[in-house]
Order: sequence, then structure tokens, then C-alpha cells
Amino acid sequence: MSENMVFGGHETLLDADELKTYLFTSAGVVKAVDGVSLKIRRGESVGLVGESGCGKTMTALSFLRLLPIPGKIVGGRILFDGLDLAALPESQMREIRGSRISMVFQDPMTFLNPVLTAERQIGETIKRHQMVSDSEVEEKVVTLLEKVGIANPRATKDYYPHQLSGGMRQRILIATAISCNPSLLIADEPTTALDVTVQAQILELLRTLVNELNASLLLITHDLGVVAEICDSVYVMYAGKIVEHGDVYSVFEEPKHPYTVGLLKSVLSIDEFKKDLSTIEGVVPNLINPPSGCRFHPRCPHVMNICRNKEPKLDSGEHQVSCFLYGGGC
Repeated sequence: MSENMVFGGHETLLDADELKTYLFTSAGVVKAVDGVSLKIRRGESVGLVGESGCGKTMTALSFLRLLPIPGKIVGGRILFDGLDLAALPESQMREIRGSRISMVFQDPMTFLNPVLTAERQIGETIKRHQMVSDSEVEEKVVTLLEKVGIANPRATKDYYPHQLSGGMRQRILIATAISCNPSLLIADEPTTALDVTVQAQILELLRTLVNELNASLLLITHDLGVVAEICDSVYVMYAGKIVEHGDVYSVFEEPKHPYTVGLLKSVLSIDEFKKDLSTIEGVVPNLINPPSGCRFHPRCPHVMNICRNKEPKLDSGEHQVSCFLYGGGC
């Protein structure tokens, strides 16, 4: 495949094809990401949604090759600007991480070093990828803190994580992530630990920064409202597999997969009174020994015999679904 890949009339920045990432544990092999195909175009904001444990974060960590120790990419490829990230030597991946692909994690207290100031932590990334002096680093850090909405950046750069609020810590992580103008920004549940008001501020900040940088965004979340607000397209993930994909309008207005329908029905809205909360029956499957056939069939209200024995495939087209109600690749 050429370096200038085209998808839907636009140049594709990242193209994951049949990606498989397994965790080799003492209890067995966890098929966390099992044949995921996902594309992100330049300048596009893509949502990746699903229940906790479905493989969203593991997919993102595969793109960065930052898998936990029992994890390993065992199949597929990840084309980024024509380079297969899954096959690159670690030395080349270190040049890409933080510069061309950056990630904002969901818990800033876990990913910020408690004994380093904000300036030291943001500055480390700048020094790693840019030839700049210490004085230039300081000015760049101040500029970045201003850009992410820190009110008093010259004072804040000398603060330690414990001296900052949750929202400010998340802004420090975002400043670090954008410090080298990445082409792809991955945000993994960036508002999980924040109150509602700060959540809205952080999401608006991400949207603004992505537009300013002309970057692509992969937003990992379980909040469908957030995806509807800032994403162009959405992938719905269940038990290590993509079950539906399309632009946000198509998927939200006319969801096809029973899992997507269940997710949307379970969302509360101030515009519609619900006496009873809709839920998806059953539990998330064990990915060491996933169900045969369609992995959603034990919980599906429309299950058929073929669902129990044969695995459906994503169909072609702009709005894709992996379900035998719509053919399923038969």
C-alpha cells in the first residue's frame, strides 16, 4: 500500500488492519483486541466506544506499542503515514511517540511524576524531540500552558502535581501531548475523573486544539454524548471486535447492531423522561474463552441459530455492521 492512502476521498493517516493484540497471562490468553480494523483520516475526529474491558484502551496502546508486559501484537498491521508501526524497531517507535502520535491518559495522577514540576514534565518531551535550549524550553512550556487554558502559566510551571486540581493536571497532560504538534492525538477517557463543568471545558479544549493543530483525534470513551458532540465518525467495540462503524449521524440516528441499539437506549436524556432505565442483559464475556460465533449472542435479544455457530463479518459501505440481521458477511 502506498504512503498516500485514500479513504472516502481523504488521505488516511492511520490504517489498522486485522489487528490482534493478546495478553499472555497465567490464567490463559486474553484476546483483548481480536481482528480490529480501524481508519483515521487526516483532520478527522474518531470516537471509539464500548463497555469497560472491551479492548478500547488496548487498541490505543497497540498503536503506540506501549502494551503491558503480558501483551503482544500477534497479528495484523498498523499503517501510519505508510509505516507499519507493528513492525518498526523500538528505536523508531521512540521517535514517533510524543512527536507524531501523542496520548492523553484518563488518570493524570497516575501518569504525572509526583516529584517533578509541570515544567520538567512538559519540557522532557520537548527536549526529546526538538533541538532547543533550556531558555527556549521554558518559553515553550509557558506558551503551551497558556494554550491549554492555565490562568497563571509562569507560576504554574513550577507547581508539582499535588498542588494542582484535577482539571489543571489534565491540562498539563494535554500540554505535554501537544508539545511537538502531533499528527494524531489519542485521548483515552480524558474526563473520567473530573466534575461535569471541568469535563465540558476539557472537551472543548481538545476540540479547539485539534482544529488549531490540524491534527486527527481518536477519542476513547463510553460516553456516547461526548462522541456525538465532537466526533465525525464512530467505531463501536464489543469484546475485542468492532461491531459497527459509520459517521456519527448515521450510527446515532439509525443504529443497526443490537449492541449499539442497547447502548443508545441506556443513555439518559434531559429531553426525555424515562421511568425505567434500559439495560443490556447479561455480562461482558470472558476474553480468555469468548463465546462461539457472534460474541454478543448470549446477550442479544435477536439471537438466531447462526449467531451461535458462525462469526459475522463487517459488511462494506459507509455504515458498516457486523450482524446476521444485515447479512453478516454470509
